[in-house]
Amino acid sequence: MSRKPRPAATKAPLQLGRPVTLPASPEEAKLDRVPNPHAGTDYLVRFAAPEFTSLCPITGQPDFAHLVIDYVPGNWLVESKALKLYLASFRNHGAFHEDCTVAIGQRLVREIKPRWLRIGGYWYPRGGIPIDVFWQSGRLPKNVWVPDQGVPPYRGRG
Repeated sequence: MSRKPRPAATKAPLQLGRPVTLPASPEEAKLDRVPNPHAGTDYLVRFAAPEFTSLCPITGQPDFAHLVIDYVPGNWLVESKALKLYLASFRNHGAFHEDCTVAIGQRLVREIKPRWLRIGGYWYPRGGIPIDVFWQSGRLPKNVWVPDQGVPPYRGRG
């Protein structure tokens, strides 16, 4: 009689707690997820990445943003080290601001299936124009408090 392998035995180990190299691209990056210990409770999780970097796909020059990711988890949480490595994998990735912001939100939705997610990408000026990009998935549960993302509009040198 053969036994089915346990799910933990077939899944690759988490990146957490061990040395991991920076992924060469967002496509190669692994986003680990862990079970939500409060899956029956609606609450907000926020990640802020104030030093996000990618490359302009035309000039190859660096682009900088302050990202704020808010989500109401379902059965899964995104593991923070894996998220950090995923976001860092954009450092050598050429894409427009809109593409980076929306792609990050969509990948998170695919991987962790939250009840609700929004991402705000507050991009610093290139060519004299700051670009802010916002994307959302799902409906915010009524009983969840969502504070302002706290990133002021760009005002130049004040």
